[in-house]
Amino acid sequence: MNLNNELKRRLIQFERNEITEYFIYRRLASAQKSPENREVLENIAKDELQHYQLWKEHTQRDVQPSWFWMWFYYLLSRLFGFTFGVKLMERGEESAQQNYSRLQGIIPNIDHFIHDEDSHEAALIAMLDEESLRYAGSVVLGLNDALVELTGALAGLTLALQNTQLIALSGLITGIAAALSMAASEYLSTRSEETEKQPLKSAIYTGVAYIITVSILILPYLLFDNYYLCLALALISAVLIIAVFNYYISVAKDAPFRRRFLEMAAVSLGVAGLSFILGYLIRSLLGVEI
Repeated sequence: MNLNNELKRRLIQFERNEITEYFIYRRLASAQKSPENREVLENIAKDELQHYQLWKEHTQRDVQPSWFWMWFYYLLSRLFGFTFGVKLMERGEESAQQNYSRLQGIIPNIDHFIHDEDSHEAALIAMLDEESLRYAGSVVLGLNDALVELTGALAGLTLALQNTQLIALSGLITGIAAALSMAASEYLSTRSEETEKQPLKSAIYTGVAYIITVSILILPYLLFDNYYLCLALALISAVLIIAVFNYYISVAKDAPFRRRFLEMAAVSLGVAGLSFILGYLIRSLLGVEI
């Protein structure tokens, strides 16, 4: 088949994308302890290699993978979980596949082939099983409760105490006690349910998520003296935590991002606003000056 320069350049880019993903999946498969997950990732790698060979038939060229993207997605998968890395990579591939329709009538049966292969890949990705995602509900519980409770507590304490050291001390005591309480509640709740989740692991995921969130929200009060600045930084941190976590869940579990993000942000900031007002009222009514 005679290809013009523009079409050949496009096919070579498709070819490079496929061979890059082939190496990424192979590396991820070799790092898996679970035989089931390893087999799934190896099968996806085979699909990517078939795609590469299809493009090669038309370009008659061997191409090298993009080493930057190969290491980028590999390290991202190792840091945040292979399910997140794989699905984020496949999201990028979806935009590239919109260009495949332009090849209809130029390369015979290309749409049919790509559709069948991608359906197979989607089915394989759905088979991946990652422990951290099984306990995502426990993480959500710890994260959400910490955000709502601590943003509210810090807002109230900021106006009531007006001293960053006292606010940090009070917030830490409140946060640690609440984290232990939430972890214990999650343990008892999971133990009473008929689920594959282990109660102790559920409790640990909840408690750790709570403690990490508390630490981030309290940090400004340990670094700065202006308590209003500290409160603003804590609230900004809360919104960023909500955004990052919901983006992670939206990619890894194919969940909607916008609605979940706005809902969590509205609840956390709403509670913080009410607590700030209550802190002012309580301080005024009791006539406490610190």
